[in-house]
Amino acid sequence: MSAEFHALPPRAFPDDAARAEGVAEAPPDGRGVGEADGPPPRGAPPAVVVQILATEHWSLLATRSMLWNELMSRISIHLTISSAALVVLALVGQATGFGPGFWVMAVGLSSALLILGTLTLLRVALGSFEDFRLVVGMNRLRGAYAEIEPAVLDHFVTSARDDFPGVSATYTLGMRRPTFVQAYSSTVFFLACFNAIVAGTLAAVVAFVAGGPTALVATLGSAVLVAYLAVHRWLTRRIFKGMGAAFFHGAYGSDGS
Repeated sequence: MSAEFHALPPRAFPDDAARAEGVAEAPPDGRGVGEADGPPPRGAPPAVVVQILATEHWSLLATRSMLWNELMSRISIHLTISSAALVVLALVGQATGFGPGFWVMAVGLSSALLILGTLTLLRVALGSFEDFRLVVGMNRLRGAYAEIEPAVLDHFVTSARDDFPGVSATYTLGMRRPTFVQAYSSTVFFLACFNAIVAGTLAAVVAFVAGGPTALVATLGSAVLVAYLAVHRWLTRRIFKGMGAAFFHGAYGSDGS
């Protein structure tokens, strides 16, 4: 039996017919036939812009949360050590009858607490400035939201301006509050007062151990306390001024709007 082999006809593809008729094939990237190559159109849809802004907003919120967790941990550690130092002094006083050993321990522990407290105060002050800049950034993002949809501005509890009045409005949630009340009720000022008391106590103890009269001990302790607060105020104002007012741009209205 002889086998007959039949050649299969070539398989036809739709593109072959198009080429045969001289029709141009559409590019594989989805552009239309005959569309000229060029740069992609600039500007994203508002929905995409809002997603980008929201991502940045959540990033700033997360950074702010981690910042204050760190600061509260530092403050808690410092206050715990201070409480433990007072307990140690009480025990040493009972054991030594408030003799020379007690005063040596008092000077040593007061010096250690003052150093640790000053370092904690410095970190909290810098953290407060970092928090200030984070609030500026979030205000600026709200200004961007308001530029996309101005109607949302009436629904914001916090400000959409990134200048100083806008940031202050965000901290007070839109309520009017004197600046000095905000400053003197802050955690930074609390730590400054705590450290100033320790510094004054240390100076008074040293003067007492050196044999100074009671008037000198009281005067020196009070003077060191006031001096510590004055130096703290000068340094914080200098750091804040060095941060630069150029950081403010007034993202949404510079006339209070």
